Order: sequence, then structure tokens, then C-alpha cells
Amino acid sequence: MLGVPFALVWVVLGLSCILAGKVNKHKPWIETSYHGVITENMDTVLLDPPLVALDKDAPVPYAGEICAFKIHGQEAPFEAVVLNRTSGEGVLRAKGPVDCETQKEYTFIIQAYDCGAEASGASWKKSHKAVVHIQVDDVNEFSPVFREPMYHASAMEGKIYDSILQVEAWDQDCSPQYSQICNYDIVTSNTPFAIDRNGNIRNTERLSYDKKQRYKVMVTAFDCGQKRATESVAVHIDVKPVCKPGWQGWNKQVDYEPGTGSKQLFPKMHLETCDGPLSAVRAMVELQTSHIGKGCDRETYSEKSMQKLCGAASGSTDLLPAPSISTNWTASLLTDSGRDSDLIFNFDGRQAANVPEQVVPQNLTDQFTIATWMKHGPSPGLRAEKETLLCNSDKTEMNRHHYSLYVHNCRLVFLLRRDFTQVDTFRPAEFHWKLEQICDKEWHYYVINVEFPAVTLFVDGVTYEPYLVTDDWPIHPSSIDTQLTVGACWQGGEVSTPRFTQFFRGSLSGLTIRPGRIETQKVISCLQACKEGLDIHSLESLGKDIKFHFNPAQSVLVMEGEDLESVNTAMAKVSYINSRQFPTAGLRQLHITTTVQCFGEDICISIPDIKALVMVLPPSEPRITIAGSDQLVRPAADLRGAMGVAPFKELRITSTVTKGDGVPFSAVYRPGVLEAMHNLDYCDVLVIGEELNPEKESLEIHHSSLMGKHLDATNSTSGISIYGVDSMAHYEEALRQVRYRNWRPATLSNRRFRLTCSELNGRYTSNEFNLEVRDETVLFSTSPPLTHYILSYFHHCLSSMNLSFKHISPPTGTPPAATVVVVICIAALVCIVVLGIYRLHSTHQDSSKSEEDGAKDPEMDWDDSTLTITVNPMEVRGHYTKEFPEKALPTLGLVEWLGVE
Repeated sequence: MLGVPFALVWVVLGLSCILAGKVNKHKPWIETSYHGVITENMDTVLLDPPLVALDKDAPVPYAGEICAFKIHGQEAPFEAVVLNRTSGEGVLRAKGPVDCETQKEYTFIIQAYDCGAEASGASWKKSHKAVVHIQVDDVNEFSPVFREPMYHASAMEGKIYDSILQVEAWDQDCSPQYSQICNYDIVTSNTPFAIDRNGNIRNTERLSYDKKQRYKVMVTAFDCGQKRATESVAVHIDVKPVCKPGWQGWNKQVDYEPGTGSKQLFPKMHLETCDGPLSAVRAMVELQTSHIGKGCDRETYSEKSMQKLCGAASGSTDLLPAPSISTNWTASLLTDSGRDSDLIFNFDGRQAANVPEQVVPQNLTDQFTIATWMKHGPSPGLRAEKETLLCNSDKTEMNRHHYSLYVHNCRLVFLLRRDFTQVDTFRPAEFHWKLEQICDKEWHYYVINVEFPAVTLFVDGVTYEPYLVTDDWPIHPSSIDTQLTVGACWQGGEVSTPRFTQFFRGSLSGLTIRPGRIETQKVISCLQACKEGLDIHSLESLGKDIKFHFNPAQSVLVMEGEDLESVNTAMAKVSYINSRQFPTAGLRQLHITTTVQCFGEDICISIPDIKALVMVLPPSEPRITIAGSDQLVRPAADLRGAMGVAPFKELRITSTVTKGDGVPFSAVYRPGVLEAMHNLDYCDVLVIGEELNPEKESLEIHHSSLMGKHLDATNSTSGISIYGVDSMAHYEEALRQVRYRNWRPATLSNRRFRLTCSELNGRYTSNEFNLEVRDETVLFSTSPPLTHYILSYFHHCLSSMNLSFKHISPPTGTPPAATVVVVICIAALVCIVVLGIYRLHSTHQDSSKSEEDGAKDPEMDWDDSTLTITVNPMEVRGHYTKEFPEKALPTLGLVEWLGVE
């Protein structure tokens, strides 16, 4: 029974499908392609042709109606909506905002669907696929923007340009209409410039560098939709003067701070050639230092110190020393300390000096050296006379010149006439040199090395052989004394009155003579070496095509190159260097001359010379301080000992600069000060008061104490001098080894010394450190006996108590006040006696121990940990008599006298 109904249902359904197929017989129809336009940020698409679907089944319900449009594509942001099912009209619209700048076009597939055979939509049919192409219309939403935040250009004065520079703006809009820049405009008014639609800026009149050197012009832009740029751009136009060949980008003055090493002089300098065809460039840089010291910045130590520093042989005699008690023959000469204590003697044709006989070397031998600094100019008059630097002639009776050094007509002549005892034949006697340096009014260092019969001249370290040598007979032997003279020649015979003749006109410094040895080339170069000069910064990076050459003093640098860029790079590396720790402050001139060669042209570019300045800043001035114990009290046994005592055992030498100053040397920082490390060149220990008595005392330093140091020493009854360029530490060590000995100490009340040290020949000097040496025995013998002090003190104490408590009645039941005071005084007195005895015993033991230590080690003359210096308090207050008032004892400080702290 159930099988019949189910069969009936299937039959009904089958018949329905057959009937439906007969109703919806046709598919919807649409166009094969559509073209649409949508304005960005809008949602409706304008299609051509319009979106309409047709169905031949119309007007059959459902089958002839359009129910939907469907879009097939990769995430197309559109949707199709049916407006009228019967007519098949539809519309295409955007699902959201459409941005042209993101995507300008869209392409996708669309199909139409009918409503099927009945209301349920069954048996619907779809149309063929149609292609839809949509273009997004742009909206002018963006303003033009310039590609650069600022523009720079330059224009030559007097020239009209078609285009000085071009500015460029752009627009983010997507369409040509709104993204293209159609116009530019100059916002700034009253400017001699114009701009075209392509952004080219030109000048409308000839520019003048003298009138205005720089212009600032504001420019704006418009797109083709006439939308203006939000921000205008600044255009800077520099007016360049008419091109003049020459060096550009250099400073007229360069400051040099001492201790900074090599400093570039022209780091940004370049050669402007105005596009000239160059084949080679030659530049010469000259550092002019003739006004500094003796021609340049050199060490200004004394001649002896310089010779010691440069390793010269000892035994030279300084013929022009600084005037002093022992070297007074130069006191009448004109001196010019110049800068930095560099001693210079000026001769004006009227001054000369006789060198004392005890100073003159008696036997020059066949080998000797004469050296001097000299600055000399042309002699006045048509026929110049001889100008004598150094002359050894007969003192009386005759007028024979044994040897002399003089200038005649800008020629340097050395005369050397041997005695018959040395040679008896016609031998070379006069040696002539003709050099530009002799009369150029500049400082030069002259060294004459004599290896008879050969004589060689060195000028600034360069060797010159004589151009003329004349012979003469030897001088006949005689008993006539000779006179050595500086600045002229002594004529003692053949005239009614002995006098100076052949005066020198010029300047001399460091005139020395050394018998028995000639100077080596190395030492000569060291003695005259400049400490300042030109340098090339980072020489290894210099181009291989650059040729350069320095003169020996490094005051002249010549550079040559074919490539202009390489020459510019090389000139930027030219530097100034001053290796002195304390250089001479002041200006140095720089002079640059340049020559240019061109291709195939007779007339080439002319480059003007450059004159610049180097300012060497003043160095920080050191403060040299000598410190230590200013009093030495020793037993007579120590003073009489074989080694004596070392007065400066505790000496300490330091040098400091203020914290705010620049430091041109190695320094160690301490709170408030900077401790400087530098050399000294002499320390003098002078005797204050009477000079030393050689019969009973001496002040000396053993030669072994100077071994391994660049130091030497001389002593006399006036004191001792240690000299030579060396460190402060070495000077400390040497001064600590100075020994004072007195083999009659009983006669010694006190001996005082004054110590001063110097750097750079007195340019910087230390404080005056005074030291007093006293005999301990003499010191104690002048003091009152200890027993007298104690008894007097006790008597005074009792007297004071009687006076204080004579009229005072103590309260009942309490000890009398006088009794309390007596007990206190007695207790204090016992303590003082015990301490005094212990003090005397300790002093005696320390003295014995010191004598034993001195016998074991003569170098250790005292130990500051056990030494007791006892000072009589009566001396401190000006009392030296035994008849002191007893009532003054309490104020004398007995505890102080006993040495109790």
C-alpha cells in the first residue's frame, strides 16, 4: 500500500520538470563587453552600453525575468545590482572608495541570471560571459611638491644665462591632467630672474658681484589643474666674480698651538685655473722665519749645553759668554737678549773685546775648530775695509796676525800663519770663500774645521771649499805675547798708541774655539738645526705623480705635478710643525709662488702669489719649584768625615702650570695644578756670605755622580754649577750627591747656600731655595744647661703659686688650692724631666747611629726619620744670652725646647 504513493510522487515530479523545461527555454542575453568610468571616491559606475539583460522567455513570469548579475574576477571591488527584473536593467557600483593613485583600471567578467521556471528559482539559466573594463577618473586632490628642499646655483657676474639652474616639482595625482606640472612662478618680487614652464631659471639682467653676492628666490609650482604647491622652495644663487686664476679656499692666518705636532696650513685650498688647458703646475711654499731668534726657532740653551746635547767633544772655549764676574770681558759689548734668552752680541764698528790670557787656548795644534753664528750685511762705502770677527795678534811691538777670521767685500777669509817652529816652508795661509750668505743680513751658522793644511767651511751644515788659497811664509819666532780679540783686531805695534782696528759690523753669537779636535758633520747639523719648519701631513698618501723637495732647513718646499687634482690634494697636506717644548711665540710669514705650464701656448695662466701668516701661540709658562728641608744640623764628626754631608739630600724639583693654561707637553693631572715634565739646563749652588775657605771647607760633586747623564759641573769658592740639558729627575739625583765638608767645624756657626735652576738659558727660572748647614755641637753649646731650665722653671712655678693663693682661704673639708697646684706642678715637672732625659738619650743614640751608618755607607749621610734638629727657643725670640729672666721661662716653651710635640 505504501509503494503506490511514492511511485505517484516520482511521476508528478518528472512531469513537472518536463513542463518547466518547456517554459524556460532561453538564456538571458547581455552585451559581450562593457566600458565603464568611475570617479575616485564615488560609488556609481557609468557603463557604455548600459547594463541591461534580455530574455526571450519574456513575458513569461520568472523565466522571462532577470534576477541577478554576478561578477567573476580577482577581488574586484564592485557589485552589480538589478534595478528592474522585468526590463532587465541593472547598475554597477563600487563596494567602497576607489583610489586612482592605487589602481587606475579594473577588468572583470559579468553574467546575467534569469529567475528560473518558478518562484523558487529552479531551472534558472545564465547568460554568456561579458567583459567589463572600468577606468577610474582622477580627482585633483594632491598639490605639487618640489623634489629638493632647497636649490643652490652660481652665476658668473656680467653674463646672461639661458638657464642658471632648473627646479622640478611633481604631483601624486594619477591622471596626466592633474599629475603633470604645467607652470612655475617666482614668488619673490623685484628679482632679476625669470622662470619658464619647465622650471628653468635665468637672469633678466647682468649680475654684479660688487652689488650683491647672493640672491634668495622663492619659487612655486602649479599642476595642470591649476592647483598650487603648498610650500614654495628657496633657490640660492651665488654671484661669482669674473674668474681670476689663483689659489682659493685658504685662510690668511693659521693659529698653531704648541705641542700639537704637525698642523695642516691649507686643508681646503685649491687652484682655480678658469678651465685653462694645463700641462704642469709647480708651487713653492716658503716659511719666512728670519726674524725669529737666529733665523728660525732653535733651542736657546747656552753654547756649552748645546754642545753637550749634540754630543760635541769637550774642551771648547766660549769667547762670547754672558757677562759675569768671571767672564767680564764681554760686559762692555752691546747685547741683545732677543727672545727666549737667546744671547746675541751686536757690533756697530766701535766695540771690541780682549779675551783674557788665561781663557785663550795656548796651543791650537794642527786640528781645531772655530764656530759662530753671524748675521752680516753689505759694508758701507765703495771700498770696504776688513771686518774682523776673531783675531790673534801681537800684543806689543809688532803687528803680526797669527790667525784671524774676517769679512772683506762679502768674502769670508780665514788667516792662519804658522810659526817657524812648526813649518819652515811656503805654506797655505789665507783661505777665501765667496758666498751669498755672508752679506744677506740673515743668521747663518759658520764652522771652520782646520786639518792643516786643509781648511773646510760649513755654512748651515753645508760644506764649502775655498775658492782661493794663498800661501805665505811662517812667522819668525819671538817672545812677544799675543792678544786674542773679538769684534776687531788689536794693533799693539807700529803705532804710537795701541788700539783696535778693522772693526766688525754685524751680530755674533756662540763664538767658540776648540783646539785639538774638528767637529763632525752630525754635530754641526745638530747645533744649527731648526726646530720649526714645513712638513707634509700623511706623506704616504701623497700621489705618486707628485714630486716634492725640501731645502735642508725645511723652510722651503717645492711641489710639481701634471694633474691639477693631485696638486690640490698635495697642497692641502702642507703643514707647519714646531718640535720645541716651549717655542718662540709670534708670527711667521708664508709665501707661495706658483707657475703653470699650458699645452701649446706661449702665454699661460698667471697665478698671483699668496702671503699668509702662521701665529705660534704662547706656550704655558712652567713654574719650577725647588723644595726640601731648609736647615741641616749635623754633628761635627759628620762634617769632618771623608764624605762630608749632603745638604740637598731631601731635594725635590717640580714644575707646574696653571690648570686653565694649554699644556704643550706631557703632563700629569693633579687637583688644581698640572705637573709638567721638561728639561733643565743648569742649576747653580751659590754660597751666601763669605766665600768658601779652601783651607777648611769644600763644596763639590764627584764625577761619578754625573755618569750616564748629559751633565757636567764646575765649582769654585763661590759655589758649584751643574749644567747640561737633562731631565729634572737627573738634576735631582746630581744635586743630592753634592757634598759639603768642613774639617774645622768648631769655627762654623752656620753656612748658607742658595740654589736656583733654569730652563732654556734663564728663560724660565726656579724659586731661590736657601739652605743653612749648622754644627750640632755648636748649636747645643749656645743653649742654657738643662738643669738650669728645670730648676728655674720649678722656682718660677712655686713663686707663681705663692702669689696666686696668698690671700685665698680654701673651703672647709677641701684640700687647699695651693696644695693642688703644687701637686700638678710637681707631676708636670717630673714628666718634663723624664721626657728631657729620654730626648737627650735618643739624640745621643741617633748621633752614634748616624756615625755608624756614615762609616758603613758614605753615600747615606743622614736619615730623616731619626735626625733631630734642635732649635734654641731663645734664638727664635731673639735672646742669645745666658742671663735670661727666670720669670720669662713659662712663656719660653720648655716643652718646645725639649722637642716634645
